[in-house]
Amino acid sequence: MSCSVFNVTDQHGSKLQNREVIDHIQKQCLESEDYLKLPAIGPTGGGAPPEDESTSIELTGTDRPGLLSEVCAVLASLSCNIVKAEVWTHSRRAAAVIQITDEASGLAIHDAARLSKVQELLCNVMQGDGASSSRGSTRTGVPLGTARAERRLHKLMLDDGSGGGGGSEEAVSGEDRCGKARPKAGAKVVVMDCAERRYTVVILRCRDRPKLLFDTLCALTDLQYVVFHGTVDAERRSREAYQEYYVRHVDGHPARSDAERSRLVRCLEAAVERRASGGLELEVRTEDRVGLLSEVTRVFRENSLSIIRAAIATRDGRAEDTFYVSDAYGNPVDGRTMDAVGEQLGDAVLRVKRRGSGSDAPAKSVAEGGAVSVLGSLLKGSFQGLRLIRSYS
Repeated sequence: MSCSVFNVTDQHGSKLQNREVIDHIQKQCLESEDYLKLPAIGPTGGGAPPEDESTSIELTGTDRPGLLSEVCAVLASLSCNIVKAEVWTHSRRAAAVIQITDEASGLAIHDAARLSKVQELLCNVMQGDGASSSRGSTRTGVPLGTARAERRLHKLMLDDGSGGGGGSEEAVSGEDRCGKARPKAGAKVVVMDCAERRYTVVILRCRDRPKLLFDTLCALTDLQYVVFHGTVDAERRSREAYQEYYVRHVDGHPARSDAERSRLVRCLEAAVERRASGGLELEVRTEDRVGLLSEVTRVFRENSLSIIRAAIATRDGRAEDTFYVSDAYGNPVDGRTMDAVGEQLGDAVLRVKRRGSGSDAPAKSVAEGGAVSVLGSLLKGSFQGLRLIRSYS
């Protein structure tokens, strides 16, 4: 029997009062056994979705400036409308979960020949110039909710090789799309043994942000670790998060090699970095229309803006899109570029929400059990969960 206690606030740090949100957490998350399970997805999608839903597309490939613009252009040329999308980039790789409908009917696309054409053309885009080092894939399936899309993105990027999950050296080198070293998001990770109880101890400390717990638990789950005990503490004043987990692999064993511990460190760092990417945050808020997203991303590309991350949604006939962008070299966007972009899209459509604050101090990673030198900055006096282990083990 498991027992977990969470103290939560809303996004403003206040007590949660919204009854609808509370009910959603209880009924849709806590009482649902399959909330974080990955849905089966593939060319058949495990059955056709209802007529009024969308069709999901999953993409992975080498990141480059203008990639999302090319994807949007291909879909527009095939009369497909993007109704929702999540796009992440990390370690020179890109992944996306895109929900599309037929442009004319607004319904999901079921025609096998048409979906095959979508997959073929998008796969060509994701493979870039066709070099032997390029890897691109695309597949269609059932539509996913927001949480499920983010869940899929973590798994897609792990399988693709971003963050030590396998794949080419290029994918895990920590360089940006132009070969320039990309600073990490300040995550400090320690993985060590607790021989007394046959656990692997995972300690992570970084700047707190929304969905941090979700991201780290996705990483542990995708690596097939089970959390037996844990402590999570978010310090409101310092805005620093501390997470401590006692885990075993699904086979019942703790991490058994330095290579396994090192991979765990890299994957946790990547899970933190994917959503903590810097960049200029731009919002597009306007009435939705055919070709809008293709137009917006084309303007970004023509002004040498690279999209680091994107969240695209359509609600009640309005586009509500958020983009995190840099210049083509991964540097902050200058004012003249933004003036040109704003002039082309219209100030009523585009709004600069927040300037990227840049990254924190470079990450420090430790994978050996004897690395005591950095523990003083990570641990809070002693293991937070040790009392829990002695009480419940």
